Order: sequence, then C-alpha cells, then structure tokens
Amino acid sequence: MQASIELNRTPAVQYLLRIGDTCLVLSQRLGEWCGHAPVLEEDIAMANIALDLVGQARGLLTHAGKLEGEGRAHDEDQLAYLRDERDYFNLTLVELPRGDFAFAVLRNTMVATLLKLLWQRLAASSDAEVAAIAGKAVKEARYHQQHSADWVVRLGDGTDESRRRTEKALKQLWLYVPELFESDAVDEEASASGLGPAWSELREPWLAEMQQVLDAAGLAMPQEAAFCSNGKRGVHSEHMGYILTEMQHLQRSFPGGVW
Repeated sequence: MQASIELNRTPAVQYLLRIGDTCLVLSQRLGEWCGHAPVLEEDIAMANIALDLVGQARGLLTHAGKLEGEGRAHDEDQLAYLRDERDYFNLTLVELPRGDFAFAVLRNTMVATLLKLLWQRLAASSDAEVAAIAGKAVKEARYHQQHSADWVVRLGDGTDESRRRTEKALKQLWLYVPELFESDAVDEEASASGLGPAWSELREPWLAEMQQVLDAAGLAMPQEAAFCSNGKRGVHSEHMGYILTEMQHLQRSFPGGVW
C-alpha cells in the first residue's frame, strides 16, 4: 500500500489547492452521472463538464506542486491521489453525494458561477502560470454556468415535481454558501501578493448572478445560514472519505503504476 505524501502547506500552495481540489472533487461527483442523466445529450454534457474540471485541476495541482519547493515538490498524480483527507482543501459543497438531477444542476450553477468570477480575477494574477490557466478556464466556466443555469430555470419553472425537487435542492445546498466567501490568512496573503483575490470579494457579484438565475426560475433565495462548513481548511464532511477511497484505490494498491 502506497503511503501518503507529506504536503508543504504554504499559503500559496493551499490557495491553489482550494481551487484545484474543488474542481477535482466536483469532477468526481459529475462522473457518477455517466449513464444516469435524464437524456443522452445531458449524459454527455455532464461528462464533458467533468473533463473540463479535471483539466483545470491538473493545471493547478501541477503548479501547486512546483510551489512546494525544491526537494519537496509533488506531481499532479501524487497530489490528486496520495494526500490524507485533511490535506484536501475543496469546498464542502462539492463533496456532498450526487443527489438527484435538480441537486446536480443547481450545485453546478453555484460552483460554476464562483469559478467564473475567480478565473476572471486570476487572469490578472501576479503568477504568470496561474494567469495562463485562468485565461483558458474562464471560457469553460462561463459555458458551465450558462448550461447549468438554463436547467435550473427549466426545472424551477417546470412541473410541480421538478419545482419541488429544485426547491429542496436549493434549501440543502444553500447551507454551504457561507464557506464560499470566508476569508482567512491564506486568502489575505494571496491577495497581498497578487496571486489571487480573497474569496470574500466575490460574495456580492456571486449573489447578484445567482439572484438573476433564481428570479428567472421563480425561486426565492434562502436566508444565509449561520452554520459554516470548513472544507477549505481541510475539515470535511463524512462523505469525503468515501470519495477518496474510490479515487485513491488504484494508486494506493499499485504504487507507481502507469498505463
């Protein structure tokens, strides 16, 4: 069994892994939709969005590994598959179980809106590699947001059943919104160095864009919860361990295995 790597948890590395891990774990969840989407076209769309997110995660994990420093650098596969749970910094929102289709498209809309706003600002990062990754990723995130938001509007303004399910998903997912915009020392250092924005700066534009989607769907925006999850700090829900078990099985069981 392959042992876990020891991560060099500098603020810059954690900042990039928060984004990269969010993309990586959401792509894993979207992969669970292969063969289960309500129509064939959407089955393919979900898989394509997942692949885009894997590509974004690869770029960020590779660069984060370089920033760990000489003698401690890890490659993208080591970072993706050989970390302990507390060394993943994704949003708790993306590790929640797959849910039904309303849950999936609403979560995609919330995350894609956040990532689009992040990538737009990261395109001006002081780190040229991050800026280059953002320049490509923002186009993908813009499409992901539009595609998923269209489905939220169709379901919210659809049948009684689709509306009921969308309202239920909104109530469940909105509990995890506070974590999206919580700032800490990692964010402050990234903002000060010009690496990227503090996520708290994205709160108002994110709420404005989500309000437009929910208005079009005829859905009321819930009140923000007092509860704040801590996935970005490496403290995860009970669901994270099951995801990592699936993701890490091959690399852990066959160390150094290659195609």
